Amino acid sequence: MNRRRTALSELGTAGLVAVAAAGSTWPLRTRAQGSGQDWPSKAVRIVVPYSPGTGIDILARTLGPPLAEQWGHPVVVDNRPGASGNIGAALVVAAPPDGHTLLMGVNTLIINPSLYSRMSYDPYTDLAPIGLAANGTFLVVAHPKLGLRKLDDLLAIARRRPGALDYGSPGIATPHHMGMELLKARAKVALTHIPFSNTGGAVAALLSGDVPLMFLPVHVAMTQVRSGRVVALATAGPRRSPLAPDVPTLAEQGLSGVDADLWYGLLGPAKLPPPLVGRIHDAMNAVLTTPQVADTLVAQGMEVRSGTAAQMAELMRRDGKRWAELIRTAGIKVEQ
Repeated sequence: MNRRRTALSELGTAGLVAVAAAGSTWPLRTRAQGSGQDWPSKAVRIVVPYSPGTGIDILARTLGPPLAEQWGHPVVVDNRPGASGNIGAALVVAAPPDGHTLLMGVNTLIINPSLYSRMSYDPYTDLAPIGLAANGTFLVVAHPKLGLRKLDDLLAIARRRPGALDYGSPGIATPHHMGMELLKARAKVALTHIPFSNTGGAVAALLSGDVPLMFLPVHVAMTQVRSGRVVALATAGPRRSPLAPDVPTLAEQGLSGVDADLWYGLLGPAKLPPPLVGRIHDAMNAVLTTPQVADTLVAQGMEVRSGTAAQMAELMRRDGKRWAELIRTAGIKVEQ
């Protein structure tokens, strides 16, 4: 399994095409009819609006080869990072709605409208949800020097010394930042945000104890927890993670209303025909139900989360309102 995960995370575009074009081990190959011709008629591109090696990238590269074998054409993962995902999303918005250019999205997609005043697209009207794919879970972690063992320990210090504790993130409005701001708002405590320019810098500061608190993806956090370099205080989603079954949720520790899980899903251009939306959704769901895909995602801190296009659209609107309110009340701003 470790060799399989390593191979998946290291696949480049060329490697993905080669794997996708290899002999089929997947039982169902579908060729959908759309506008009088077969779909797909060429390679399908999944745009990932973040860098290679990120969770969303690994998700797309995990789904790509089995989808390619179902469809009989390569699936190419195209990384287009920048502007908190806006560059990649805008590329898909401008693509023909023929099902050959898709977007692997994450919930920052619906956070961005509350942060950026000059966006070139509207995620609610310019993109067509296809379906949910997975959830990603964070843990609240602390450097051992703080002597914390559970959430109450953190809140006690934060209330006794408002603003004295620093927490790190890979940057303003990243999921790590937004999750901790949500915790602060619900617990009514003050913590000081120290943003870094990337994940590596934030994690290095956490491990050194210079910035001793952070929201970390569960698979990254548990590696450091097992080595004794950080302490896991809580799971930041509604359920405990299979990778951290002994780490209670925030709600279990008395702090409700903090669901900082990431959700991931597939989208296309706004005018993607509904029958094609359904076919792509069904193919993705078939892949997600296979044990090898589910196991790979769990190892990367994700769990399969199925959902129809309508359910994804509703989640986007509900989550968009929730994060917009937090951004407004916390005064979160990004440089534009």
